[in-house]
Amino acid sequence: MRLVRLAFFLTFTLCVGCAPSLEQETVPPNFVLIFADDLGYGDLSSYGHPTIRTPNLDRMAAEGIRLTSFYAAAPACTPSRAALLTGRYAIRSGLVEVLGPDTEGGIPASEITLAEALKARGYRTAAIGKWHLGSQGGYFPTEHGFDSYFGLLYSNDMMRPWVDTDRPLQLWRDTEPIEHPVQQNTLTERYTEEAERFIRASAGEPFFLYLAHSMPHVPLHTSERFRGTSRAGLYGDVIETIDWSTGRILQALREAGLEENTLVVFTSDNGPWMYMPDRMFREGLIQPWDAGTAGPLRGAKATTYEGGMRVPCIVYWPARIPPGQVTLELASTMDLYTTFLLLAGADVPGDRPVDGKDIMPMLESEGTSPHEYFYYMYPARLEALRDATWKLRITASGEGGAVVTELFNLSVDPYERFNVADDNPDVVARLRAEMERFAAETGAVLTPGH
Repeated sequence: MRLVRLAFFLTFTLCVGCAPSLEQETVPPNFVLIFADDLGYGDLSSYGHPTIRTPNLDRMAAEGIRLTSFYAAAPACTPSRAALLTGRYAIRSGLVEVLGPDTEGGIPASEITLAEALKARGYRTAAIGKWHLGSQGGYFPTEHGFDSYFGLLYSNDMMRPWVDTDRPLQLWRDTEPIEHPVQQNTLTERYTEEAERFIRASAGEPFFLYLAHSMPHVPLHTSERFRGTSRAGLYGDVIETIDWSTGRILQALREAGLEENTLVVFTSDNGPWMYMPDRMFREGLIQPWDAGTAGPLRGAKATTYEGGMRVPCIVYWPARIPPGQVTLELASTMDLYTTFLLLAGADVPGDRPVDGKDIMPMLESEGTSPHEYFYYMYPARLEALRDATWKLRITASGEGGAVVTELFNLSVDPYERFNVADDNPDVVARLRAEMERFAAETGAVLTPGH
């Protein structure tokens, strides 16, 4: 199969100078965005996990491109998803905190979501899975550019005994609840079936499918057909179910004759939830090992170390992306917003700052990143930034609030083991000045004394 893809790419390359047909000029690409929840940098076999097997994602990587310096825009659910769908750091939309089941508000109507922008270009749009950008009227996916919705409005743990709420966790279709209690064991499979139906119903119209899995966020669930089939316990079973789901999506595209004209992205909303609070272990229903791994990276979800925000990303598009690529160039989930819009022939909003950049040249030819800097924020605090080589992190430590300045050379120390701030004062000064500039622009909070 890989040889077939390579032959196709070589043929495509040789024909670049040929005049494209009218059909090639007028048919925009489809987009499938698969977004896992709390899946860590080291959770896929193509990213080094020793016991979890993900053959479908491995094949997708072998026939596309695997990114090793790809970032979620925040180390937690709501701000990460807000940035993904708006192309903007979450502080610009005000969604810096994780929304609870009883939280009022959500994504502002003034934001132009990826679905809204693509819908204006004639795209069919569907959101399947976890939303987490508002669970009251006015904030549903179908009120922000999606033609249809099927899924959970927030995280699958946001119910008793883990969260103090009287609101039940429900499965929704569009703006109506359809199931309570939610049968989470079959949730991933039902999301997949819903996605397959949407693809089969495309009828030649361009589409945007946003499949946001509820897993592997705890509590972990998978069906009997997958339970106990991995060598990595229940967590491994859940990841391998998501891999199965990805294989089904790719198969549905092939069977519908849409594979060559569809850009597929698989990534995660943040790093693994390795440091769960005590409330998650009530009644013994969740275990400390019900979490993934950031592999060799330091930190996890809710931290601005690499393990909290650097996530797997695999991009697949047989017609445009050469097979077998691996890139260490800097990119983020916000870039998908701008890249998708430009591929669809849409304009990127010019009336507001958009932080996402076009990364298609980088994906096609192993080009360089369009970013000079990436900013690490959580919740509204700007704790770090990086450029192509260096990462500066300035935080407060302990009850006394002493300022801790850390500088890491990510080229030789991507694991953030060696603080070289004292040896590189000029680099620290340059990056600190950029942090101050960005904080002044966005209203982000800097560490006191910074």
